[in-house]
Amino acid sequence: MAGDILSQNEIDALLSAISTGEMSADEIRKEEQEKKVKVYDFKRALRFSKDQIRSLTRIHENFARLLTTFFSAQLRTFVQITVASADQIPYEEFIRSVPKMTILNVYEVPPLDGNILMEINPNIAYAMMDRVLGGKGTSVNKVENLTEIETKIMTNMFERAFDNLREAWASIADIDPILTEFEVNPQFLQVISPNETVVVISFNTMIGETSGMINICIPHVVLEPIMPNLSVKYWMQANKKEAKPEELVQLEKRVKKAELTIAAELGTVPMSIEDFLLLEIGDVLELNQRIDKPVTLRVGDIPKFTAQPGQVGKKLGVQIIDELKGGEEDDE
Repeated sequence: MAGDILSQNEIDALLSAISTGEMSADEIRKEEQEKKVKVYDFKRALRFSKDQIRSLTRIHENFARLLTTFFSAQLRTFVQITVASADQIPYEEFIRSVPKMTILNVYEVPPLDGNILMEINPNIAYAMMDRVLGGKGTSVNKVENLTEIETKIMTNMFERAFDNLREAWASIADIDPILTEFEVNPQFLQVISPNETVVVISFNTMIGETSGMINICIPHVVLEPIMPNLSVKYWMQANKKEAKPEELVQLEKRVKKAELTIAAELGTVPMSIEDFLLLEIGDVLELNQRIDKPVTLRVGDIPKFTAQPGQVGKKLGVQIIDELKGGEEDDE
């Protein structure tokens, strides 16, 4: 009750109830004390704050975009992957929610400890494989009878797809995902203890006309070393990171070595497309620049100097006379 803000009508009704005897102050205090007691389930220990879950959601929204781009290029069909939810639950509860026969990939993410689990709905997995083999992307769920060739195709595809996690996690950790195990029955897969808290990120996935879910299960032991990196404070500090003096010196050296295209513009002549198409070898064009006037020296496409044309030995050259200033050129 202390955390609620009452409207004026509610305050008036409460005062009226106390004054008429319908409710006493003791009852209000008793009710407030009762609300302070909350049931806590030790099997569902909450180890991640809402702030950290939001950070993980943002990171995997980027991962979803990377997966969409990767699978669109590989499968050459319509692909849409979006984050549906991000929750922390016991590992046992996640395994119970997974179908008895599905596609399960276990990844190591060195230098972090533990494994990350990726579960792909069989409908989605078979639609992908059908496209890889040149089909229309239809799905036939026969996951319990996977051949060695089908297993190899899926393994290669999901191994390369999960490489995108390296880029998505770049802001919080430098990881190197490695596919270590491929399984179809979750009962044979015991990655961590049943009561261990995990974060499950679910993705809504569309492959052509086939839809399904992709779930990524991240145990607490994997995220524990980088938990501080999931806070808003860390993200704000990362955004405000300033370059070190030695980095600025190195950058300046590299900029000085950059090659630029410099061209002396002797003059221009306005011409219609029709006249341009009628030009022939030997035609003479009259430029709008007098021979006794300095030429414009361009750096890239930007006029920077005026110069006097001449000859250096047997080669043509120009001598810089003055610097051009004005407009955006001052900032270059």
